[in-house]
Amino acid sequence: MRYLRLIFITGLIAFLTGCGSLNGLFPDQVDQTKNWSASKFYSEAKKALGEGDYELAVQYYETLEARYPFGRFAQQAQIETAYAYYKAAEPESSLAASDRFIKLHPRHPNIDYVYYLKGLANFDAGKDIVSTYLPQDPTQRDPGAARQSFQDFGELLRRFPESKYAKDARQRMIFLRNNLAAYEIHVARYYMKRKAYIAAANRAKYVVENFQRTTAVPNALNVMVVAYSQLGLKKLSGDAMRILAANYPEHPAYQKAQNNIIN
Repeated sequence: MRYLRLIFITGLIAFLTGCGSLNGLFPDQVDQTKNWSASKFYSEAKKALGEGDYELAVQYYETLEARYPFGRFAQQAQIETAYAYYKAAEPESSLAASDRFIKLHPRHPNIDYVYYLKGLANFDAGKDIVSTYLPQDPTQRDPGAARQSFQDFGELLRRFPESKYAKDARQRMIFLRNNLAAYEIHVARYYMKRKAYIAAANRAKYVVENFQRTTAVPNALNVMVVAYSQLGLKKLSGDAMRILAANYPEHPAYQKAQNNIIN
């Protein structure tokens, strides 16, 4: 009995191998895209992308590139794969696809868009499922992705200052710069609460020196005034107070500094 079963199994394996696939036995497994042209793959991928089915869009784009690696459809598929990953909230995959395209096609006419897309991917990288349902102050997130996004947009502006994406990139850089400065103030205040005045003063000084013309500067000066005052460094505290008074006399940070300074 075991011998007959073995013969049957062996024969079945030989039959399947000869067929080359399971399509004959399982019609549902037939590859519906077998005879698709590159343009057909591209149009179906665009359709899936427009309908928000990003996973399917990526599958079509990647299959297109694998079957038709040369030509304009393959190159465009690479760009739109990066975009589909971005829309699917998979920034790492989007960045990998963008970097690959930049390496393969550094002179492509739409290369500026790929640099812009890298900035967008990092811009949104700090947004996770928690912050989606529980809104979080973006200045309190890990600033790593924000710094990288700032660099990505800066790279776009350096390489393609006339790009149609340049205006939006500049606006996003202003937003990122303000958030990065505000993040430093959060850290400085953390140090102040723990009476680590030297660390707080240094963090605030960094904001004043590196994030000029941001909304965080008056708060940074306030931290410097109070921290230096606590350390007994009256000259440094007074210098920070004079700058604060001269430039932000109506700002709440000036009143707070006056209330907390040690004379």
